[in-house]
Amino acid sequence: MTANSVALLAAAGDQLPEDVGKAGPLGLLLIVLLLIAVALLVRSMTTHLKRIPASFDTQDDVGPIPDDASELVDPGPQPGETLLDSLRRAPRAIEAPRDTDDGRPDASCRG
Repeated sequence: MTANSVALLAAAGDQLPEDVGKAGPLGLLLIVLLLIAVALLVRSMTTHLKRIPASFDTQDDVGPIPDDASELVDPGPQPGETLLDSLRRAPRAIEAPRDTDDGRPDASCRG
């Protein structure tokens, strides 16, 4: 390499293109589009927030507050309890007269 060619390479490396370090029209367009998108999102969010009620609790749903956790559990009927209740309420069955040949002593013989 000669001194002439080294001077040309050094001179070419020192010069920067005109566009380096400057924002172009494409960057401005991108920034404007992002600002429009943010403005639309903020507008949409404010309309959704205005639709939210002040409180989600309704006055009708408020019931007695239990003292402990055992009051939260409803034990419900025990197994067989409904059958026993229906048998207690049912009328007593009328028995047919007994035969005297069954081997049991008769009530009149008991004295």
